[in-house]
Amino acid sequence: HKNMYKHSKTNVNKAGEKHTNLDTVQDIIQKLIKLKADRDTLLVGVGGGVLTDITGFVASIYLRGIRFGFVPTTILAMVDASVGGKNGIAIGVYKNMVGTIKQPLFLLYDFSLLNTLPHKEWISGFAEIIKHACIQDATMFNFILDKDLKYFKENRQELTKLIIKNVSIKIKIVQKDEFEKGDRKLLNFGHTIGHAIENTYQLSHGNAVSIGMVLASKISEKELFFKDQKLVESVLKKYGLKTRLKFDLDKTMEILKNDKKMKSGNIQFILLKSIGKPIIKTLDINNLQNTLKHLL
Repeated sequence: HKNMYKHSKTNVNKAGEKHTNLDTVQDIIQKLIKLKADRDTLLVGVGGGVLTDITGFVASIYLRGIRFGFVPTTILAMVDASVGGKNGIAIGVYKNMVGTIKQPLFLLYDFSLLNTLPHKEWISGFAEIIKHACIQDATMFNFILDKDLKYFKENRQELTKLIIKNVSIKIKIVQKDEFEKGDRKLLNFGHTIGHAIENTYQLSHGNAVSIGMVLASKISEKELFFKDQKLVESVLKKYGLKTRLKFDLDKTMEILKNDKKMKSGNIQFILLKSIGKPIIKTLDINNLQNTLKHLL
């Protein structure tokens, strides 16, 4: 578009989940107003999941919506955060309490950007890859279980294929259910508890989701006789992710009771019948608390 480069770039250098809040959003909007950004403006988010979330959210509400696109620079953003159109921000410890569903105009992938990615961000990104394998692809799960992070760092062609595979998995789910009325909920595997502990304990997204997946696997074992709980925990450990955390259960349950998936004292939870075969199960919140009490 002729006006694509009309305005100066706005730098958002703040990193981390603590900056996905309304203060940051307001700061960016004030900069856009100062730059006289109009409805022909294209907002481009270059960065990790925090940056793409903020960019998408701001673009969705500024002037009732302007165009936007993403250049994800982390594995987490490439395989999950930038894909699917969810643009959420936190309100205190409550993740994604405010957000929109609006698709980016484009996603531009440059895998050379991963050359400067810190090791801890590689670890965090693989939590979402493992999640996709758990809920959609037993073959990919076994492939990841057979490899390790060092292998993918050294074999960029295999890494590229793995990332493309994961993007494909998420896009197919989103195309069928953009507004999360059905199967898109499966992408929340590990996220229900993960989101409840992430900001409270200042965990990386990957570590929070990893701990959530381990607990969800243990609940699956109890509820559905899931047999591979130890394998899920094993592959997460193999990629350097945290799998256990002693957290304040009462405080965490209070956060869960404000989860958007809560309804009439019940919460929708993603469990596994087997690797690659998830189900959406409604659990009573009090029964869930009692179960977790015995698992922690």
